[in-house]
Amino acid sequence: MPFKTDFKKMLTKKNIFNSLFIVLVLGILFIPSAKAFVIQGLMEIGLFNPNVEKKALPVTADLSHIQFKDAKGKIINLEALRGKVIFLNFWATWCPPCLAEMPSVNRLYEQFKNDSDVVFLMIDADSDFAKAQAYMDRKKYKLPVYTFASQLPKELFKGSLPTTIVFDKKGRISFNEEGAANYSNSKFIAFIKQLKELKD
Repeated sequence: MPFKTDFKKMLTKKNIFNSLFIVLVLGILFIPSAKAFVIQGLMEIGLFNPNVEKKALPVTADLSHIQFKDAKGKIINLEALRGKVIFLNFWATWCPPCLAEMPSVNRLYEQFKNDSDVVFLMIDADSDFAKAQAYMDRKKYKLPVYTFASQLPKELFKGSLPTTIVFDKKGRISFNEEGAANYSNSKFIAFIKQLKELKD
């Protein structure tokens, strides 16, 4: 009899463990903040670093036709920002990889926020300023939120979230990457500083 009792206890413990494991996996799959937390952890150990080794590509689109607007309705035109390094990030509040990379984007922004040669545009793909700003406020981020005010060329944004594009001072695409990345790592900071030094 003792063998049967021990076996039943073992089965019960195993069932509890399996149930907890399934709940954990389902939580990671279906709860955006849980998935974002896991991705952030992977970023912290060195995964998801942006590849800054790519060469600058000439922009085939006319930058004057690319416009975004802020919550107050103010329109910003990319052509007007020529001569500055532009960090452009397309994101949404429901997107776990977007939420995962946001702390690193905020750290990068904090490093360059007083630098007039670097501009940050966080483009809310849902065009829901209230929801996007509520997220920024809850996390205490000061990142500037914008939304679309014109059509975008497919070369810039294919619809994947998150997508990050960096324009150099000449208006060339120096970086274009889909998916989450750690933008506060030392290589990416050096990359932005290098683009700042580029002569107009």
